Amino acid sequence: MNDRAPAPGGLALIQSLVNTLDIESGADSLDTAEGRAPLGLAEGEAEAARELRESLRAACLAHAGHPAHRAVTPLGELLARAPLHVTVDERDGAARLAPAGDSLASRVAAALADALVEGTWLRLKACEAPTCHWAYYDRSPAGRGRWCSMAVCGARAKMRRYRAK
Repeated sequence: MNDRAPAPGGLALIQSLVNTLDIESGADSLDTAEGRAPLGLAEGEAEAARELRESLRAACLAHAGHPAHRAVTPLGELLARAPLHVTVDERDGAARLAPAGDSLASRVAAALADALVEGTWLRLKACEAPTCHWAYYDRSPAGRGRWCSMAVCGARAKMRRYRAK
């Protein structure tokens, strides 16, 4: 549903994971091998990916000032189990956290760590529309975006408000 540009850097991984579920239609791309392939997931890893996805969605909703959509395992608990290691660039000595292994949780934890350093993590938000909650990267100058798409979710919300008057 999102008509915005993808999130920068590693946040694109997190955004694509959150957006594997279309809440309005109920379609979950983690149900198919084709839907899991871009995330590098095997069939047996889908349930853990769903749990991580919903915890990330709750964090994205919080970034937009909204309560969690449902009870979820705290994101910190899920990522505490994700092994990371420090890498140091030999050319300039720059250090960063990198996934230790190829698990989705480790890749998400590393992407989140990079986003924290870059100051972009809080800009990854979830649409406030209860039938959507699609993840989007808020590029607005003030960081106050509310919907994944002004043409769809934003227009629906504005029309509801107008009709209520």
